[in-house]
Amino acid sequence: MPRVSDEHLERRRQQILDAAQLCYARKGFYETSMQDIFAESGLSAGAVYRYFKSKDDITAALATEATVEVRAALIRAIRSDPLPAPGQVLRVIAEHVVEHSGPDGRIRLAPQAWALALVHPEAAEYVKTAVLAMRESWYEYTERMVEVGWLPPDTDIRAVATAIIGLVPGFMLQHLIIGDLDPETLARGVATLMPYGEPAAQPVET
Repeated sequence: MPRVSDEHLERRRQQILDAAQLCYARKGFYETSMQDIFAESGLSAGAVYRYFKSKDDITAALATEATVEVRAALIRAIRSDPLPAPGQVLRVIAEHVVEHSGPDGRIRLAPQAWALALVHPEAAEYVKTAVLAMRESWYEYTERMVEVGWLPPDTDIRAVATAIIGLVPGFMLQHLIIGDLDPETLARGVATLMPYGEPAAQPVET
């Protein structure tokens, strides 16, 4: 019997995730059943359960993928040269969030995955891994802020990074639930609180 390739397994896993996302967009998270996902994916229950033990696992995996995409946007921003100001970095992240938070956007699943993580150990592992990865990226950005002289050499990197990371879920919740917060407003607020690197904060040469 031929061995199933890793590529085939990943395609099948993605097939299930894509089907679940379509179901969630069509019926909502709570109204979607595993039977709906089986039907949408065209796979048997056994095939789906080979990859995911429950709908909660699928939801956590979808939310994790969305976080991976957010982190990729963050990494591109913080590794730019010259180093972008904090407000500029947060604007990039917020724009990505808005772009992927429509009716079928995976960003919408993030708050649901956070809630699952409080009561579902396996979902908690997905979410914890994603959050720790994001935190590492903010550590990197904070270290760069120290290197360029925006922050003092003795800055507590961990404290700054863990404070900044809290702005991202805060924006997500306000955008998804209230709907009156846009990337430009967030960037302007961050620039006021942390003006490092902003044009107005640069010394004028004489």
